Amino acid sequence: MKSKAVLLLVLLISFVYLTKAQTSQDSLIIKIETTDGNEFIGKIVAQDSSKIVLETNKLGQISIQKSDIRIQEEIDVQQIKNGILWFDNPQSTRYFWSPNGYGLKKGEGYYQNIWVLWNQFAYGVTDNFSIGGGIIPLFLFGGGPTPVFITPKISIPVANGKVNLGAGALMGTVLGESETGFGIVYGLSTFGTPNNNVTLGLGYGYAGGEWSSTPLININAMFRITSRGYFITENYYINAGGESVGIMMLGGRWIINKAALDYGFVIPVGDIGAFVAIPWLGFTIPFGNKN
Repeated sequence: MKSKAVLLLVLLISFVYLTKAQTSQDSLIIKIETTDGNEFIGKIVAQDSSKIVLETNKLGQISIQKSDIRIQEEIDVQQIKNGILWFDNPQSTRYFWSPNGYGLKKGEGYYQNIWVLWNQFAYGVTDNFSIGGGIIPLFLFGGGPTPVFITPKISIPVANGKVNLGAGALMGTVLGESETGFGIVYGLSTFGTPNNNVTLGLGYGYAGGEWSSTPLININAMFRITSRGYFITENYYINAGGESVGIMMLGGRWIINKAALDYGFVIPVGDIGAFVAIPWLGFTIPFGNKN
């Protein structure tokens, strides 16, 4: 009797495993990009050495020659909403400029450019530590001094997909000048998912060998609003020399294939006498592995 009970238990476990495996296989979504630039999303229902038959939501079954496939990749089922692919966020670890508590995975990286002059990159050394750097190439405009910097960062997941802590620094100098060290060290807490979150940050800056006596307070938010679009706000409160200064940034992010275009306005807040809105434009290109 015991052997029959064990056998029945094994069969039950096997059945559950196979059912889950089949369900996983059935829910596997494929995105195919052809050499002529078209994209198709669906499930593979048949294939041989020369072609793939794809079941799509809008076109039904279509046959694609393998020789015409430029890129084929798996898509998480959760990225499909009402038959539309919601693209990955190419810059989920940052807002316009400020970082959040999420970190790059090992092997992931990105290059960010802001208004041509600001050039920055970052690379995930481990799942919890990344290193980056950047340059503002003023030497291209008459041989002026050139700021350069490095940006180490650690990220600590507290509750998976809900709460992440981060800490890091921006440490730089100006090439061609003496005693021009500058930077900021910071800590932050991010609440929410990589697509929808709010971050509270605190940092202390330094320049010319002196540290600020009061912290910079940072409050940011990012919310997914469409399959390709985000709303982003990034806000700073600074108290220096007894005077308070606020900076508000409002805008969005638009995903172009695997890259991200950030746009918006920088709005000083306080006793400045007039309303000022400075345009913001940035571009991010990811590279490396995407786990």
